[in-house]
Amino acid sequence: MAQFVLKYADARGQIHNQVEEAKSEHELREKLGQQGFLIYSIKAKGFAQLGTGKPNKLNTEKFLIFNQQFVTLIKAGLPILKSLDLLADRLTDAKLRPIIDAIRTEVKNGSLLSEAFQKQAVFPPMYVTSVMAGEKSGSLTEVLERYVTYQRLALAVRKKLLVSLIYPALLLTLVLLLIVFLVTYVVPNFAMLYSGMGTELPYATRILVAVGTTARNYILLGIAGLVGLYFGFRVWSRGVRASELIDRAKLRTPIFGEIWIKFQVAQFCRVLGTLLIGGIPLIQALETAADSVGSRLLKKTLETVRQSVREGQPLSSSLAKTRVFPPLSIDMIEVGESTGSMPTMLGSVAEFYEDDVTTRLTAALSLIEPFIMIFMGGFVAFVLIALYLPIFSLADTLR
Repeated sequence: MAQFVLKYADARGQIHNQVEEAKSEHELREKLGQQGFLIYSIKAKGFAQLGTGKPNKLNTEKFLIFNQQFVTLIKAGLPILKSLDLLADRLTDAKLRPIIDAIRTEVKNGSLLSEAFQKQAVFPPMYVTSVMAGEKSGSLTEVLERYVTYQRLALAVRKKLLVSLIYPALLLTLVLLLIVFLVTYVVPNFAMLYSGMGTELPYATRILVAVGTTARNYILLGIAGLVGLYFGFRVWSRGVRASELIDRAKLRTPIFGEIWIKFQVAQFCRVLGTLLIGGIPLIQALETAADSVGSRLLKKTLETVRQSVREGQPLSSSLAKTRVFPPLSIDMIEVGESTGSMPTMLGSVAEFYEDDVTTRLTAALSLIEPFIMIFMGGFVAFVLIALYLPIFSLADTLR
């Protein structure tokens, strides 16, 4: 008999990870299904230990289009397999096409749709869990429609943030290029001119010339060093402890730390509310929502929250103990608990903080842009004054 690594939820919503023996994966799935367990994944033990490769990332917009078409076909009365056949033949995304082909094959061989998505290991945990809940409750189209709505909102928020960042990023890049050009080209050329004058240069000019000639001689080494630092930082930041340290530093950053945590909270509440509306138990929904959060520190915090809720504590008080979530979000969630409208209130929290993040980020960037312009103007003025001071001094001497 083969050994399989299981991850499933029992009737109380408690998550289990264990190893079981069975003749086949299909037999094990039937056994757990008859016991009323909600299966997350079943993998052969050897494969589970070796499967450490990072999955390909889906294109969010194309995945959204796929889901919209999939929901439309199912609502029109087409069977799931026929819908997958039609979509697989018409997909234009080169990365998504082979994945949908594999899913179609799995479904044709008797696998559940959620199992087929799970095996591809490229879909968000929230999506797989939602499909699984839709199959269990017989409301797959409603669950998928809610997921499409969630995707649209999340994509709209991301686009707003990206649009807000484009101009400052472009402005900063141009400023850096201008500084490099002045320091490595203009200043050394003036230094060659002044070297034949035989006069003592002003202090500001000597500093600028020294910096310019050094930068020109070591520019390639400096670029190589910066590239090395960048990739070294990326490798280091992938570690668990490093990610937590970076998240703590983000959290303590003035102005932007508050914006960052509010964006993470909005994303968490949006996912959790969508899962609860879809009928997912709170414990299971908390685990899936934690997986969707990009912050390692927040994931660790939410694991503590999930354990506290499993022990019978309210979600609001469990979140309050972490001292990470903003007080207003906790108050709103507490109201949702007391009125029995938790999913709706979580959606309100997400909407409130998404708007707040957009407003605060726009205000912060509007302050940064003048600062960049002032810095650029000041630096250019310093360079011009330092370079032309010897000429002014020489003119005074000739008089």
